[in-house]
Amino acid sequence: MDKTFSYRRYEVVRDAPLVQDFKERWPGLFDVYEINAEFKRLTTIPLQSRFLSQLDILSNKLLALFKKRGGQIGKKLQELMKSMTDEFSDEAVDAGRECILKALCVYLNEDPDILIKEHVGNNEADFEDYTENTTVGIFTAKQHAAQSKPDDIGIILEGQIVIQELDNVPLAYALLFGLLYALNMDYPPQQRYFFEVVQKVIMELDGGTLSRKAQVLKNRLLE
Repeated sequence: MDKTFSYRRYEVVRDAPLVQDFKERWPGLFDVYEINAEFKRLTTIPLQSRFLSQLDILSNKLLALFKKRGGQIGKKLQELMKSMTDEFSDEAVDAGRECILKALCVYLNEDPDILIKEHVGNNEADFEDYTENTTVGIFTAKQHAAQSKPDDIGIILEGQIVIQELDNVPLAYALLFGLLYALNMDYPPQQRYFFEVVQKVIMELDGGTLSRKAQVLKNRLLE
């Protein structure tokens, strides 16, 4: 994949191919290791480790901001944070990261449920309908609502499941960002501030110019 990077990049920038067509031409890219590698080829920055470590570094300050928020957004944030625990198991850490990422969406006045959907049971028609009508999204699938860990976690782009059987939801967020970056795709308008913050504040990429909303958040995190 290293040797063919320049060809792939030329194709992405010049042709802006559909995700389905690009996946057929470069199936090897849609893998956890290769998404990480492609992102590093583009930016020289490690994707997964940088995303998770920066999220952990900022988590206490983000939580403090969430607790200060008032109004309806503040109520939604309080509900989300109720699920967080002080445990240090891998599962609890992943759940805490997932909660912070969803809360960040809410704090920015965006709906995390548009970006990530939980499917419970075996209603294949409902899941297929969701997949076909999703341009950018993450899904989790469970047999029963009481399950703490999903049976499957994956990413959907342009109505196609491009990768699945991921270990946890925060990893799915990181890989989704990496794929959008690698495929030169626009951020979904309903989560444009969330992805701007991921790119320019969490990952510290191209952070010279920020929207007012992202700049205010960055300033508060630096206080």
